[in-house]
Amino acid sequence: MKDYTYYAERLKSILGPERDPVAIKFIARGDSLPDGFETPTGVRYCQILMKASEGEKVLLTPDTIACPASAAALGFKPLPEKLQTGEMLAAYGIFGSAEAGRNTIHSMPRLPMAQYQAVAACPLGQTPFAPDVVVLESQPEHLMWLALASVRQTGGRLVFSTGILQATCVDGTILPFLEGKLNASLGCYGCREATDMGEAECILGFPGSNLEGIMAELEELATKALPRVRGKSVYQALTRRMP
Repeated sequence: MKDYTYYAERLKSILGPERDPVAIKFIARGDSLPDGFETPTGVRYCQILMKASEGEKVLLTPDTIACPASAAALGFKPLPEKLQTGEMLAAYGIFGSAEAGRNTIHSMPRLPMAQYQAVAACPLGQTPFAPDVVVLESQPEHLMWLALASVRQTGGRLVFSTGILQATCVDGTILPFLEGKLNASLGCYGCREATDMGEAECILGFPGSNLEGIMAELEELATKALPRVRGKSVYQALTRRMP
């Protein structure tokens, strides 16, 4: 297995995020659950992601999940009727009408119903498994370098997908898992209300299979581009000319 401790430490050393990058694993029915993971009750996916980014090892199951939207996205439970109609989203003031809420909730990609018995989340540096997805909640500048690292060899443009709803479960985790590519999100009502995500933090996730390549390119960025940007030499020259 790859040296995930090394990758986690290098990522933190280069970028300087306050949170740990998180390893996510979808546990299929019939597979063994990882040892040493807590299973808190009445929690949301965004909350286990928060706990993992703060150093904990956490499992989420159909019996312990509290958020109906993420439960449906993870294939744990059917979507409740008031979410299907968009009524709940309109009642919370998230969308201006039930129709707008319905359009958004039905645009969400979801895992097959009952395919997975649990989701495991832990700090990347402590993972006992090869992660399906690696997720980082941090400042946009940190996420920018990871996004650039993902296309440093190919170039081109990145297109991020978000409904400003289900940012951690769908945008940051399920989309990278299903589509096999990096995705970033500005956050959403749910994760910003239910976790300690700061106003200056966003979220980015990418397939675990891409970790080695992304880290190799991040190392290259750290030798020249990143320190030059953070040194702000062009800005400093401007301030010297225009006091």
